[in-house]
Amino acid sequence: MRTIRSRKRTAMLGAAATAVLALALTACGGDGTGTKSAGKADNSAPAGASADANKSAATDGAAKSDSESGGTAKTGDSSKTVNAGTDTSKGSATKSGGNTSDSYAYKHPCKSADLSVRVYAREGSATQQVIEINNTGANSCGLSYFPRVSLGSASAKDHSGDIKPLVPGGLGGAPAYPVKPKTAAIAVIDLNPSGGNGVTWINELNVLADSDHMPNAEQLNFPLGPDVKVNEPKLGLYRSTIADAVSSMTQADTKS
Repeated sequence: MRTIRSRKRTAMLGAAATAVLALALTACGGDGTGTKSAGKADNSAPAGASADANKSAATDGAAKSDSESGGTAKTGDSSKTVNAGTDTSKGSATKSGGNTSDSYAYKHPCKSADLSVRVYAREGSATQQVIEINNTGANSCGLSYFPRVSLGSASAKDHSGDIKPLVPGGLGGAPAYPVKPKTAAIAVIDLNPSGGNGVTWINELNVLADSDHMPNAEQLNFPLGPDVKVNEPKLGLYRSTIADAVSSMTQADTKS
């Protein structure tokens, strides 16, 4: 009897040990692969949260970069980038002590050394020429109301027969036409306002930017194109735009 009870006890102990071993293996292996780590998966952030965190960090970095770049405002066009805190509209004249007021220009006639003169055909017209006087100096300066202009032959030794245009009459007002630095005074001359027949020997346009103060020696000569016909030419006053200069030219009715 004792032998049978001992065997049953031994069998029960063996079965219990087998059950404990099975539970231990189940806890360690799970799916039997040996690669699953529930703890790591529970502690890791969802993929979407990780992407949002990276995007936020990138945005913060970009904002910091913009704030450290001197206030550069990007408008989508690199050519329109604006640097905050820098005012370039006043040019270098102010920094170098230049004076850009009209009152200063009235008392200081322009000097030839501070002027650049251009003469070119007006777009859309077969008979009109644009006379452009650019102030390349650091200060404002004054010009006469209109340039002194004559039309003649480049090969002539005697220019007493040169043709002078009509100009607007009844002038008065400011003592001079003011020209600020880096801007232009523009006058337009129509060589043949009526479009009729005219003299054909003229091939040169002579310009003195300021007839009130500049000597004859500072007159400049500009060649005209071929087949030019000149007949009762008209010259307008200095203006800031070509359109306004054309309008002034149409009012010319007085000999210069």
